[in-house]
Amino acid sequence: MNPFTIDIWGITGTSLIVANTPGDGRREGGGRRGSIGDLLWEQRIFHCLSFVQILFASTWNVGGIPPDDDLNLEDWLDTKNNYDIYVIGFQEVVPLSAKNVLGSEKHGISMKWSSLIRKTLNKCSVTKSQGGNKRDKCSTSFICIVSKHMVGILVSVWLKEKLLPFTQHPSVSCVGCGIMGCLGNKGSVSVRFLLHETSFCVVCCHLASGEKEGDGMHRNSNAMEIFSRTRFPSGPSLDLPRKINDHERVILLGDLNYRISLPEDETRCLVYQKKWDSLLENDQLKVEIEGGAFEGWHEGAINFSPTYKYYSNSDEYYGSLQGLKTKKKRAPAWCDRILWHGSGLNEIAYDRCESKHSDHRPVRATFNVEVDVLTNSNSSDQRLFLSAGPDRIPYKLRDFLLDDHHHCHDDDDDDSVIN
Repeated sequence: MNPFTIDIWGITGTSLIVANTPGDGRREGGGRRGSIGDLLWEQRIFHCLSFVQILFASTWNVGGIPPDDDLNLEDWLDTKNNYDIYVIGFQEVVPLSAKNVLGSEKHGISMKWSSLIRKTLNKCSVTKSQGGNKRDKCSTSFICIVSKHMVGILVSVWLKEKLLPFTQHPSVSCVGCGIMGCLGNKGSVSVRFLLHETSFCVVCCHLASGEKEGDGMHRNSNAMEIFSRTRFPSGPSLDLPRKINDHERVILLGDLNYRISLPEDETRCLVYQKKWDSLLENDQLKVEIEGGAFEGWHEGAINFSPTYKYYSNSDEYYGSLQGLKTKKKRAPAWCDRILWHGSGLNEIAYDRCESKHSDHRPVRATFNVEVDVLTNSNSSDQRLFLSAGPDRIPYKLRDFLLDDHHHCHDDDDDDSVIN
């Protein structure tokens, strides 16, 4: 066999063994780029499969309250169900005091939250064998592939251990939008990774607070700053996506702080009557999704109570108890949200959790996520396309090959699940 190599559009030192077909890969009547694609398909070097992974995403403003060692997270993380990916975002893991905003990062609390998540996702249950002996039965092992903390914002991504060999290029990007327009009391922490051949981006935000006139515009300004300033490295000899919306599967979550544009008394009355549609007609974020700062983004149907603001360790909204003085007026609002951008994301659940740990309630969403996998038709060369080593298919070539989606779906329109 005399294989030949094709340079991938000028990427230095990167080439791909194609077939034992002589020549330079060109065909009469076509340019080099189209010829490479045609040749790869004609030689049956690989085919593309679209698998479905189940992703759990959640955001929680924990109000600067550290977790107890025995805090139970099983209900929040819905551990009874079988998820492949967990995307977890926190806000205010530490109080947003001047000391915490201006001082050095304190990682103790963020590490404690991460430790509790790890313990919950990898919890073992004790069962009895037929002989009466006790043994540990462990759930699927989850690994944190990327985690980042900026002042009060903490985001982490957890994958089933079996997916780890097919994950690469994790990266982070932080944007401070707080004091002086740059400090991290408000802003975002974004993480990027590739799973098989599909790029993911998760954006965890904490936007400007307040119910006064003009505060909504401040939140919009924060969002636009995050979209424009977030940048990821493209990688050596690669053409990885750098901006948020350059990625194929994008999830944005956090305490976005958007309020309901109604008088406080009317808002409270509609909340107690559970007239969600009337409230959502005046929801500031819905307006921005329809044609403002978040145009092009999507959100699932909201069929749950506003998540903010509650009295500590209570089911009562702040300011609702007669005779109890409050420092500031805070009408109920859906401050905590989960949005997505791009194709290949199908939201199947959107709800809130009832933990009373802070003045916010956690919000969570579940998605079926399409993941593209390029596999070599020759099983002996399977590692070329599925390994996580240096011979993995170059991202720039992968992007070209998946450009024409009919290649991926001609053979079978049914989605599969990677077990």
